[in-house]
Order: sequence, then structure tokens, then C-alpha cells
Amino acid sequence: MNPETAVSALTAAREAASAAAEVIRHYWHRGVEVELKPDATPVTVADREAERAIRQILQAALPQAAIYGEEFGLEGERGGPLWLVDPLDGTKSFVRRTPFFSTQIALMDGNELVLGVSSAPIYGETMWASAGGGAWLDGERVRVADTSAISEASISTGNVKTLTADARWDALGALIRDSNRIRGYGDFCHYHLLARGSLDLVIESDVNILDIAALAVIVREAGGVFTDLDGAPLTLDTHSVLAGTPAIHRQALQRLHRDAGTAP
Repeated sequence: MNPETAVSALTAAREAASAAAEVIRHYWHRGVEVELKPDATPVTVADREAERAIRQILQAALPQAAIYGEEFGLEGERGGPLWLVDPLDGTKSFVRRTPFFSTQIALMDGNELVLGVSSAPIYGETMWASAGGGAWLDGERVRVADTSAISEASISTGNVKTLTADARWDALGALIRDSNRIRGYGDFCHYHLLARGSLDLVIESDVNILDIAALAVIVREAGGVFTDLDGAPLTLDTHSVLAGTPAIHRQALQRLHRDAGTAP
């Protein structure tokens, strides 16, 4: 992707996130009916209308790109650029009047994630990043912390149900015992905190790529490392996360596998 196209794509992604934010704010104040999808996860009119608003802007800005969205699936031909869209990540929080939800928009070019926008309109912040362009929080450039020792590290966990039945669960417990503190910010929030230097490691075992693609670009451009729990790069099939400062990520990956008796 040439630099001019990359700039216009990031501009479009930010505009699309702003359009989704208007929809989300409207229904946040008005209230919504909740439906259940076939997989028993909730969906609302806010999810669907926000995704429609996003698609309209992205399609106009980059018509050669396909779009894969949480609510309406894949539109367009694979093989070129691919937008990854979750219009309202955290619908369960949204319907329970908890402001820990966001709009996630990323662009994948080939196998590489090249830009991401993470907008949390009720929480009150937006982050964005593009490959080689740094990570930004509401117009201010951000960096991960320089934490290098587990004893000084702040760790946050999100969705970890699968991990509780994994050989690495006890290893995670040992890692937590040796850390400075443990929190469970979850959703977009702990990735924002990581990217701006407010915590040092994020662990999740039950996510999908639409939840994390944009956040991965942001954390990486802030100087962090973002892989799955095995240390592998992200793909469309990724379902787990190990993200942190370079030193803490390296140590956590080693310990999770060494203490569990598995090889990364």
C-alpha cells in the first residue's frame, strides 16, 4: 500500500469511527432492545446501525478493499486490502450501562495489519495508529512503559475462561504472584492503558481478530509486542493475546510455557 493510500485510509477509518460514535451515543441515551444471535451473544440496533455507517464511509474511501464486519460478515473479494470491523465491541457492557465498549476498525494488507482505530465514545477516548506512524491518543503520541522486571509489572487479564483449563493456568498464577499488581480492565481499556504506559502486560485466551486487530497496531506502534499466547503473529484465526512491553512480554512468554512444561 502506497503512503498516500495509507494516509487516506487512516483518515477514513477515523471518520468512520466518529460516525459510529454518533450512532452509539444516540442509543446509549435512548436505550435499546437486545436480541440474541445464534451463538447466544447479544446484538442491538446500535451494533447494526453503527456498522452500516462505518461500511458506507470505508467503501467510499477505499472501494478496492473488502470489509469483514461483526454484524454483516464479508463483503467484497478477498486477496486485496481487508477492513476488519467490530462496530460495538462490548455489547454486553453496552446493554448493562457500563462504558467499557468501543468501535474497532483495522486494515489488513496481505497478512499485515497496517492501521487501527479504537474509539470508546462513552468512556471518552480514541486511539489510532498506522504502520510506521506511531500511536496516538486524542492527538497526543503515546509509548509503552520501559518496565523490564516482572516484580515491577502491572498485569491485566480479560477473557480467560479457556485458559483456566489450560496447562498454563498455574503458570499464570505464579506470574501474577511475582508481579507488582493484577487488574482486570478488559476490552479495549487495558490495551489503551498498555499503549500509553499505564500497565505492562495483557493476557486473554478468548477473543477474535475483530476484537483486537486495531489494538494490535496501536500497541505495536507504541513500542509494545502483541502476539497470541504462543508468541505467534496475529492471523484471522487468532483467539488469544499476550501483549506487553518488550521485556515483560518476553519474560511472560518464557514463564507461561516453561512453568507449564510446554514449548512456545
